[in-house]
Amino acid sequence: MSAAASVREDHSLLSRVDRWFFRFESLLNLLGGITIFLLVFLATVNILGRWLFSAPISGYVDWVEQAMAFIAFLGIAYTQRMGGHIRMDIVVGQFRGRWLWFTELLTTALMLLVTVVLIYGSYLHFWRAYSIGDSSLDINLPTWPAKLVVTAALSILALRLCLQLWGYARALRQGGDSPVAVPLIESAAEVAAKEAESVSGHDN
Repeated sequence: MSAAASVREDHSLLSRVDRWFFRFESLLNLLGGITIFLLVFLATVNILGRWLFSAPISGYVDWVEQAMAFIAFLGIAYTQRMGGHIRMDIVVGQFRGRWLWFTELLTTALMLLVTVVLIYGSYLHFWRAYSIGDSSLDINLPTWPAKLVVTAALSILALRLCLQLWGYARALRQGGDSPVAVPLIESAAEVAAKEAESVSGHDN
């Protein structure tokens, strides 16, 4: 699955929490987009400064290195909620009903386990950089803020995965084909139709 999937909503507590948390994830995703815009602006100023005045921005590479963490991680939970991470649905896509939700519950639990391990490792990495005053090579930018962003973004992803575990457990208990608060697997035709609507600017 690589395109945005459908996420159903209703009036349940799970769906309300999902929608509230999605607004927070959307804000972080927007901040990641703003970081990209600022980085493009910085690159333009750097190139023009070098070309016109032989005066590039001091520490340009250092700024780019620090920005990478914001660009790569701020939208990770948003993408998980939308089902945008690339995965193989060849086998899982053949399942229906409770077998599907059990498989999704199991794989999401494994993802949560891996994410918790990454949170622990990234926090240790952040704390080491903070405690020793680690900085970039050129203009001595402190590296701990970018490393803290990784830990924070992974923690938000872990909360998203917990919400999805709740959703899959609820779906497993109730059965059915359209649970709330989880990305639903879509066929190639449905994905193509959505992409066509996005390009054309028309929604059904």
